[in-house]
Amino acid sequence: MSVCVIGAGLSGMAAAYALRERGIDFVCLEKAPDVGGIWRMPGAGEPGPAYQALHLNSARQLTEYAGFPMPSWLPLYPRHSDVAAYLRSFAESAGLLPHIELRTQVVDVRQGADEAWTVTSRDAGGVETVRGFDQVIVASGHHSVPALPNPLPPGAESFTGTILHSMDYLDGRDFAGQRVVVVGLGASAVDIAADLSRHAAQTVISVRRGLHIVPKQLYGMSVDLIAEAPWFTGKSFEEQRRFVEEALMVARGRLSDYGLPEPDHPVFSSAVTISDEILSRIRHGAVTPRPAIAALDGDRVSFTDGTSVEADAIVYCTGFHMAFPFLPAGCPAGPQGPVELYRRIVAPDRPGLFFLGLIRPVGSITRLVEAQARWVARVVTGDVALPPADVMHKEIDGYLGGIAERYGLSTGSSVQVDVGSYLRELQDA
Repeated sequence: MSVCVIGAGLSGMAAAYALRERGIDFVCLEKAPDVGGIWRMPGAGEPGPAYQALHLNSARQLTEYAGFPMPSWLPLYPRHSDVAAYLRSFAESAGLLPHIELRTQVVDVRQGADEAWTVTSRDAGGVETVRGFDQVIVASGHHSVPALPNPLPPGAESFTGTILHSMDYLDGRDFAGQRVVVVGLGASAVDIAADLSRHAAQTVISVRRGLHIVPKQLYGMSVDLIAEAPWFTGKSFEEQRRFVEEALMVARGRLSDYGLPEPDHPVFSSAVTISDEILSRIRHGAVTPRPAIAALDGDRVSFTDGTSVEADAIVYCTGFHMAFPFLPAGCPAGPQGPVELYRRIVAPDRPGLFFLGLIRPVGSITRLVEAQARWVARVVTGDVALPPADVMHKEIDGYLGGIAERYGLSTGSSVQVDVGSYLRELQDA
């Protein structure tokens, strides 16, 4: 039995550890020069979805691997370099490094008639290697293909400044003295706007749709630690929602008082944005909210409320396409379609293909990918038997039906999971 793990970030190393613990033969292929995924990129100066101002949004205690705590001297929300060093030390301590091939990019993964998998990889010298495996675990993340508006606003071709995606953003100091418009209200948008506001001459955040902005702490506790507390988990979903909404009203008031659009949905009906900084930066006049961009003309950016500003750069924080170019088209999600995976892990019609970390919880992902990894290892060894494909499709349909009712169905919403119920699902299987 042989397994190929693609990616040596947080999810890939969780997979590698679970396989090694069960004595399963595996190799882990990582295109970067070292382990750590997005957390090591800013320190290496490499392009990617991370940036110099990046810190954890989840508490350290809930982000560390089980049995391998982060150093106690680290702050509650460590910065990217601390997380990268921690992941490297985990790989060393767990004996994973001999199984990881660095600077090795996977370029093609395909399944033969015998259901075995052929993986083609390319090393730093351009030499390709073709190997066969019984199973493939994809743990390479899904933040590599930037999603820009298509089309861009009218007049984009006349814009005299720079248009870039958050994927290309590294450090606010690169924009010292410039006038910058940040588009979006997700985690990257608020981080980047706050970072820019310390260096740029002017920072504007353009927001099309309101999202719930949740501070990292409420009542002096990290919000993800609150979500773990028995007194909170014992509440019904509606009671939890009401508690959070009331706490947010006390902590920050109405978002419209900051010049931001009010969310058109209740909390927990869409992804929330975790940020301690953005509302403070707005209140201090360092970041100016504006609605959606209506048009561009030369160096001028016009908004749908009729206002306009001069700008030297526009940073689109508009997310990423769900793309795995080394896999067959339409796997695990077609264009603009939902992700269709049994237990958010298994491709039903492609035996032996698993995905780790292709989920979006509110809070830390670490415990979830560890549970996924342990479950996959049990499947590989035969301790867990997968049901027939039609049964797996029925489970997927039921799950996506619940997602559609709660969030509306899209590629992004289809990977939402609730931490507690998902952990129980994997542990009980």
